[in-house]
Amino acid sequence: MLAFHNMADALACPVRNKNRVHWCVARLQFGETPFDILNDFLNNLNNINKDYLDGLPKWSGTFKQKGLVEYIFLITQELKLDPSVGYHAIELLQRFMVKHVADTLAKIPIQSVAINKAKSYGELIFDNLKDKFPLILFSCVQLANKLFLHCHMIDASTAVQFLYSFGLSVSKQTLLESELMVFKGVEYRLDVINSLTYVEVILEVLGHNEPSMPVEHLYQLCHNVLQYVTLNQTTIYESLLRSVSQCVSPSREQRENFVTVTEDRMLLGVCVIAVATYILCFKKWRQVVDELSHITGITRRNIANFAQVVIEHILETSSSAV
Repeated sequence: MLAFHNMADALACPVRNKNRVHWCVARLQFGETPFDILNDFLNNLNNINKDYLDGLPKWSGTFKQKGLVEYIFLITQELKLDPSVGYHAIELLQRFMVKHVADTLAKIPIQSVAINKAKSYGELIFDNLKDKFPLILFSCVQLANKLFLHCHMIDASTAVQFLYSFGLSVSKQTLLESELMVFKGVEYRLDVINSLTYVEVILEVLGHNEPSMPVEHLYQLCHNVLQYVTLNQTTIYESLLRSVSQCVSPSREQRENFVTVTEDRMLLGVCVIAVATYILCFKKWRQVVDELSHITGITRRNIANFAQVVIEHILETSSSAV
């Protein structure tokens, strides 16, 4: 029998700084959306996810390392922003950096790179960007926050003061210029769909199809599971790749093909709900996995394999914390 309380403890506060900080989880009103609208929304999310996976650019997922994600989460927590802002900022950062790297590489003469063999393409790019990077992260949070009208806005004075408390001395003009740079870098498109949205919509449909499911309680736990997976996605997806490939050292081709799995938000959404169900109400685990498969078209085996990897990592975390 698994130690469910230890698993819950391991998920309770995955982000830490000098003071222990917790998410302030917003409460959704489940069951109020007409099912036909909800079904259309789910189909739309599914189409967006498929289109995204079909056109994945190079370096997708590269800029979602734990340190960057944790930095974004801490900013949103310190400023008491909605959790959705953090997940949206992660997607904006990814989109901006992929475009920035592609544009920068296009401008670097091949001869200059060949002459200076000590530096790779990546080193050249990051050397040029490293001083601006903390401000870029903050600008992604600012842009994401402006999309959520129910959240309180962070004005320029508050932003400058906040950055100063973290050791960054910038002017309001510099702050604005950074925000505009990111805005242009994402080609003026802020309408990305973040992973939390997938969890919320799938959970809403699950609650409609299975009224006995305590979706409100699951939702609270899903926040913790999603945050845990997002922070530890490098190690979690590495374990999943080794599991599905049955190879200790997957080849470069296998890793490149696996990017579609690491970027699949629909798969991530069902996995988060499956893990939360496993922890909260294990007796309904198989029933929920079957229903999630029915809702999304993702096979039960794929959902179960992914969920198992996440659960094993949570257990390792809880064991090491004892």
